[in-house]
Amino acid sequence: MALAGPVVISQLGHTLVQTADTMIVGHFAGTISLAAVSLTHSVFMVVLVIGLGIAYGLTPLIAQENGKSNKEECSKLLSNSFWINIVSGILLFCIVYFGSMFAMQHADQDPKVVNEAKPYLLLLSLSILPLMTFNTFKQFAEGLGFTKQAMQVTIWGNVLNVVLAIILVKGMFGFPPMGIRGVGIATLIDRILMMLVMMFYVLRSKHFKSYIIHFKFFSVQKARVTSILKIGTPVAMQYVFEIGAFAGASLIAGKIGALEQASHQVAITLASMTYMMASGVAAAATIKVGNSFGNRKFVRLQKFAKVSYHLVLLFMICTAILFAVFNQQLPYLISKDADVIQLAAQLLLVAGLFQLFDGTQVVGLGILRGMGDVNVPTLITFISYWIIGLPVGYFMGIVLQWGIKGVWYGLTLGLLSSSILLNMRYRYIASRKLVIA
Repeated sequence: MALAGPVVISQLGHTLVQTADTMIVGHFAGTISLAAVSLTHSVFMVVLVIGLGIAYGLTPLIAQENGKSNKEECSKLLSNSFWINIVSGILLFCIVYFGSMFAMQHADQDPKVVNEAKPYLLLLSLSILPLMTFNTFKQFAEGLGFTKQAMQVTIWGNVLNVVLAIILVKGMFGFPPMGIRGVGIATLIDRILMMLVMMFYVLRSKHFKSYIIHFKFFSVQKARVTSILKIGTPVAMQYVFEIGAFAGASLIAGKIGALEQASHQVAITLASMTYMMASGVAAAATIKVGNSFGNRKFVRLQKFAKVSYHLVLLFMICTAILFAVFNQQLPYLISKDADVIQLAAQLLLVAGLFQLFDGTQVVGLGILRGMGDVNVPTLITFISYWIIGLPVGYFMGIVLQWGIKGVWYGLTLGLLSSSILLNMRYRYIASRKLVIA
């Protein structure tokens, strides 16, 4: 809990930026703009999570090397991760800028929605590079067990984002009303400042002095780049397969109608907040399991894995009850449109069910990452979301004409499949390690 609490808030910060943007647009810019935010996030998040996954490849390695008390290797891993993330940030910007515009225009979406989405997508794309740099130093600090500092930076960053977004969207203090472009500018400024603060903290704090003696901005070694990418690339693909399935669901919702797409955005925004909290528990599990794995303390590893599952189940049961009881009230946080609220309320009942599976599958991924097992879990996420979840959702939603609820039933089945298969994988590896030990 000591590790997970700050990580939960820090992880939630990524979603809260999108949530704040969605809420501000939903209240001040209307349904078309809200649908544009949904479309933009669905396209942008697929690309963004590739970067976040690559950056995340550093954390298990740092946790394992710290378990061996190898501080020199920690600093060299940081140096190489820095350049991996810089190059990745530039490449991802190009993918978003040149690829996403084409994708939105050829995905059978409402032209008004696409036109609204273009400037917002460009500004979010520009924010990828500072966000990747921020995550370089964040994942390093968290791998060593320092989680509170990234949490504090994230909190103040989100406060700044909300204030700037409201000022720019509404046109206050002499600024002209910018609409959806305003939330994009606010997000870009927020991420640049978060990058600078986190970088300064890691490089100047006494806590890391012995860990960064060998850190160099211009240091790249092939072996270390390879070791980071061997974990980071599969983790990135895991994110892509999962987030991509939800992005695909948003596109399917767009084929049904703008109302369904806006309602999907409202419900998925609320569900994403609880997911990021579960993701924080998973990140803490990665750190503790990775440290135990580095020390070859496999019984201790199993205890951390078990308590991580119990924590996330308890939390997700509480949020499922919250969604079921307040499904009519929660959508008002994001939209004022009565039709959007009514349909989103129905989706929250489905979300209440898949909360349990969503939480256990992300913790399963976190535990396996700490053990260095990323390739088979990547295959599991692909099968669960792209062979089971999304096709079933399309069949129920479009072919059977169950609408957006049918799409969500398919996603729920995908999450259930992922949760079961990942737990089976963990149990298989853990039993082998105990036998070897």
